Amino acid sequence: MAVQQLPKKIVYPESDGKPMADNTKQLEYMVYLYDNLSALFADREDVFVAADLLWYPVEGHPEICVAPDVFVALGRPKGHRGRYLQWEEGNTPPQVVFEILSPSNRYAAMIEKFRFYEEYGVQEYYLYDPDTGVLNGWVRQGERLTPVEQMEGWVSPLLGIRFTLEEGALVVYRPDGERFVPYVELHRRLEQARHEAEQARREAEQAHREAEQERLRAEKLAQRLRELGINPEEVA
Repeated sequence: MAVQQLPKKIVYPESDGKPMADNTKQLEYMVYLYDNLSALFADREDVFVAADLLWYPVEGHPEICVAPDVFVALGRPKGHRGRYLQWEEGNTPPQVVFEILSPSNRYAAMIEKFRFYEEYGVQEYYLYDPDTGVLNGWVRQGERLTPVEQMEGWVSPLLGIRFTLEEGALVVYRPDGERFVPYVELHRRLEQARHEAEQARREAEQAHREAEQERLRAEKLAQRLRELGINPEEVA
């Protein structure tokens, strides 16, 4: 009697064995984009933002995958994921992808990534080299990703964010005109706001104590006048 073999379970790894970033500069920009994009869409439950998450676009083919430095999937719910399985995500590919170059990025590997993004439905692709200050972008036209001719001041059609280069450094602005803020700067602002709030609290408490002391002095004076047979209200 032949024994029926169960179909082999296909495994989609959650890690490609590579580090998230090759150096601190690359990591800094990845965190800068991930944190601020997450904050930008914090109130939208239908926008998923990820960093260094493996994306598998084709069911049954775990060899077809890539881990963008940062990506945004519009129309997908928030929540933790070990990997992005496109067929479980309403067949929705990440629409916007960001890559930060590092010295170890080979030209051939970046061409391969570009072709991957072009083939599997990315709508906007942005590539920044923090060592040279060069920023490139591509947007989809039909089946192709076509280059953005001028990235300085470019506004993402899907995200509404604006790109600038200030002294060679990538700076991104929210749709409301506010700058993306690095965590270190945000922490400094929070500490400054906390310090100012504490200072204002102390000044308010001091003013309250002084007012209370003045009230007590006035009551004592009024009492003394009454003891002398003088109506304090007539004196006032």
